[in-house]
Amino acid sequence: MELNTLGCIAQTCWEQIPAHFPKAEVDAFVVMPNHIHGVLLIIDETKCADYQYEQFSNPIARSLSTMMRSYKSAVTKQINQLLMTDNSPTWQGRFHDHIIRSERGLNVLQQYVANNPVRWQVDRFYNL
Repeated sequence: MELNTLGCIAQTCWEQIPAHFPKAEVDAFVVMPNHIHGVLLIIDETKCADYQYEQFSNPIARSLSTMMRSYKSAVTKQINQLLMTDNSPTWQGRFHDHIIRSERGLNVLQQYVANNPVRWQVDRFYNL
């Protein structure tokens, strides 16, 4: 998959996540024509059992939701500046997350991300 300017913005912002969230480490990532796939490793002493889920209008600092919201916001802002548009929507409202519980699970997800561009032509959104 060869990235255009907008894809490069998405990739660059992804690579900058650890600069804004020191307990996050970027892992596998790919920009697709209509979505992204990425693995973030959260380096934290907090146990999963202690994790608090965000409630509407009650964000939790440094949470995965906050990281994704910041990432999407940064990409949207740069794309809107480039295209000279005013707050045009760039992303769907939500994201899919998955807790990786083992090295094997991480390997499977990394392979899925790496192989996603090869499967693009059979994606149901390919011709949209």
